[in-house]
Amino acid sequence: MKPSPTFKALNDLVPYTNEQDELDRHINSFATQSFRDQADRDYIAARLACRYELMPQFLWSSQQAIEKYLKAILLYNRIKAPKVGHDLGKAMELTVGLSFEIDLSLRSRKFLSYLGQYGEYRYIDVPYHVDGYVLIDLDLLVWELRRYCQVLNVFGKQLPATEKARLDEAASQLAQSSKQPRHKFRLAEGEFEKILEKPDHPSRPALLWSNFVYGIRKRKTVRAKNFLHFQNPYLIHYPEMLDELRKYVKISDKLAPHYRDLLANKKAKLPT
Repeated sequence: MKPSPTFKALNDLVPYTNEQDELDRHINSFATQSFRDQADRDYIAARLACRYELMPQFLWSSQQAIEKYLKAILLYNRIKAPKVGHDLGKAMELTVGLSFEIDLSLRSRKFLSYLGQYGEYRYIDVPYHVDGYVLIDLDLLVWELRRYCQVLNVFGKQLPATEKARLDEAASQLAQSSKQPRHKFRLAEGEFEKILEKPDHPSRPALLWSNFVYGIRKRKTVRAKNFLHFQNPYLIHYPEMLDELRKYVKISDKLAPHYRDLLANKKAKLPT
């Protein structure tokens, strides 16, 4: 297991130029606005979809949230990932280049793999199933992953004392996060944190509803539903339409061969 994030002593750091300093700040701000904040919103949308049993939307919004959290982590740490796309597995593979290990429970790793397998397909391109306490699974995965969505490595940059103190505080809070109640963990300037601070925020009920990790107090129990939902794509019923359908809509190149195999098997079973 890799060690927790560590930082060089201040006198070992090499100052950056002002231009580089400005560039780094803007890149980090981009990671926050375009990935972390958007992931927070996707997560709230996923919780709403789950509450109202819109399961394809739950899977898609959940996948989008995790994808953006991972992209935020990679960008904060300057890991090149322009070809990750929607592939959660590929994004996770790139995290081996971090200076620290992302500590996920087995339950969260399994749910991340599940979202990687099914969440990408918005148009019911593949058979999917939702089975179990999936909202609990999502809440735990988001909490465990989101902790790392902040600047934890300055790559030898010399910081002013105030910024150095904030960085040290972030590292300390992360190191202690697994030893204290989850609801106490906070990210600086995070969307959830802003929502929780405003009792009248319109997104607050959706964030707090049956949430055992995010809130203003520790919850001993939450109401959780054990879901069982599944659906097959229409192409399974009539794979003969594949080529005609592809004239009008995009069918993933990696899925088309499976439907061709399905059609071939179907024809092989027809009486001669």
